[in-house]
Amino acid sequence: MVRVTDIKLGYLDLAKTKKVDESIYREFTKKYKPQIGDVVFSQVGAYGNSSYVNKTKAFCLGQNIVCISPKQQLLNSFYLYSCLNSPFVKQQIDACVGGSSQPTISLRNINTLQIPYLSLSIQNKIAAILSNYDRLIENNTRRIEILEEMARSLYDEWFVKFRFPGYEQTKMVDSELELIPEGWEVNRLDNALILQRGFDLPTKQRQESNVPVYASTGVTGTHNEAKVKAPGVVTGRSGSLGTVIYIDEDFWALNTTLWVKEFRRVTPLYAFYLLSNLRLEQFNSGAAVPTLNRNDVHSLQVVIPSHLVLEQFNCFVKPLFAMKKNLQTRNVNLRKTRDLLLPKLISGEIDVENLDIETEIAA
Repeated sequence: MVRVTDIKLGYLDLAKTKKVDESIYREFTKKYKPQIGDVVFSQVGAYGNSSYVNKTKAFCLGQNIVCISPKQQLLNSFYLYSCLNSPFVKQQIDACVGGSSQPTISLRNINTLQIPYLSLSIQNKIAAILSNYDRLIENNTRRIEILEEMARSLYDEWFVKFRFPGYEQTKMVDSELELIPEGWEVNRLDNALILQRGFDLPTKQRQESNVPVYASTGVTGTHNEAKVKAPGVVTGRSGSLGTVIYIDEDFWALNTTLWVKEFRRVTPLYAFYLLSNLRLEQFNSGAAVPTLNRNDVHSLQVVIPSHLVLEQFNCFVKPLFAMKKNLQTRNVNLRKTRDLLLPKLISGEIDVENLDIETEIAA
């Protein structure tokens, strides 16, 4: 089931969507079953976001989402999707949003959105150009996921199953938690690392620049000053708990986060996986707002590997993270180029009529 939070610019990604049983799927697809070439569009909260459906995998739509299925003889569906993400249409969307508690765009207002109507042949050419960027972004995203899985599998193999290089010759000894390799130890988390509350930075005081500002779930803007030197690790302290992020550039950690102030006996990469494995959301101490108390986490007993094994792990995993960073940078540049082209193609500033372009894409 696709929810509002699943709808992001680009191809619709079903990997992390909520899974429902067959009866719920049938109930939610009584009127219409989404198909390739459709555009899914969010109405409430994070309104006006859209994703393009390019896969045959069955799914249904949750609340506050509409599915737009254009008449293919008149409108190229990827061209429609591109228009919905253009400044021209985004301004219209913002202008007709209502709702007192949550911003909402009604189905009636969606139907009145104006898009530049061009000949189908030109629509197809524009769609072909822009879809190439989205395909490259999707391919890079898949490669990023593979690299993440490789690094995660390595961590599990070495530090969960204890099958690290040379484990065959290493004796297993008793500890407070379980049998662990000789030379490793079990100790409090604050003997391995120190967590610190992030820094206040009201939105009005931010100076947009090149320093990422991290909230509990990720980047929430930029600033002209960094508070934390890279590499760093942050996790949610208030609002949203459980997400752990490794950061390879200087950054500002907001007060809704906890950041690792000191890597006492572990490396930043090991700290990232260690904290991820602790499932920090289970230590919520807040009533109305989910809250993570660092003192509760600091008292947890964790396994601290030997310095040699930690350094070996770094040697294996660092190149994977470097490749991931390279692909993420490529995607940022691809998105910037695509977003610059989009209004120029749709407005006709870049004329594609006489270009010889292969247009065999989903319409």
